[in-house]
Amino acid sequence: MLTDTTAPWSGSKGLNRVRGACYHPGMTTINKVTFNGAKALELITPSIRLVAVYQFGPRIAFFGQPKGANLLLWKPGKYKRGAWNLQGGHRVWVTRPGADENEDTYATDNAPCDVEIFDDGFRLIGTENPVNRTRRGFSVKVHDAETVEVDNFVHNTGDMLYSGGLWALTCTVPATGTKYGIPLGDGSEWNAYRMVNFNRWAGHGQGGFNDKQIVTGKDLLVVTPAGLENKRMIESHHGIIAMSDPSRGVTFAKKVPHDISAPCPLGCNIAFYIGPKNFMVELETMGAERSLRPGDTLHHTEKWVLKPGAVKLTNAAALLQLFA
Repeated sequence: MLTDTTAPWSGSKGLNRVRGACYHPGMTTINKVTFNGAKALELITPSIRLVAVYQFGPRIAFFGQPKGANLLLWKPGKYKRGAWNLQGGHRVWVTRPGADENEDTYATDNAPCDVEIFDDGFRLIGTENPVNRTRRGFSVKVHDAETVEVDNFVHNTGDMLYSGGLWALTCTVPATGTKYGIPLGDGSEWNAYRMVNFNRWAGHGQGGFNDKQIVTGKDLLVVTPAGLENKRMIESHHGIIAMSDPSRGVTFAKKVPHDISAPCPLGCNIAFYIGPKNFMVELETMGAERSLRPGDTLHHTEKWVLKPGAVKLTNAAALLQLFA
């Protein structure tokens, strides 16, 4: 997590300077496409297909193997909150100190985006929020055939201070046998972690505090979705949340850096949400909340890995190995 004073759309030269050492020219193809009737970019490597919509959002609408099923929920128009349309996929929200979810988060999600395309990825920038003068978006950069970096950002375009943090939400669709895992603790001699339990929130919640869908093991929390709405926020020293999917024969994992001193929402950097009747499970990561001066940009970078085969969620080691 960092702040800088460079606008997030400063041109391709800025992105190419930070290209991952494992990037191989010619491995990646990027095309403008139409996805479910919306203008989008399609990025393909030998192991990954990723589609990001820019007609609104921005949103990552598809993530999976090049010839495989979509691991993400994508149901435009089906789930709404007033004028706001969930759509699904991956989106960027902003937390506010003391209030992770507020009306600020929904603004401009359904407005069109600006687009920049590079040889190893692209950047999508959302419309300016006319109230707080911010723009949100993300860059996608190929690291290797099985790994992309998703750099979520918010930019202060106004002439006043803005405070907040980045909240990156990825809506997945669980299939038969799908489980989710989060490594716990840091393995030290003073080993502890923080978890925020939910019983009810904003009229939602079914699983309660003692939810059999959520099991804490020696060093791994395992979620087996059973259709009861619930969520948890967790301090994960490893910053990993993973989806193990035997039906589709893949493991999808996200990783973010963790700074134990960073002021994350309620002290947590990872969260998950189980939707009613398993319509989705959200993999969420949260970054530190900062004050942004005019022109400042706040970044929250996730590493996404897609591996063939479903990792067995018996201990944390298998998930740590995904990023070794």
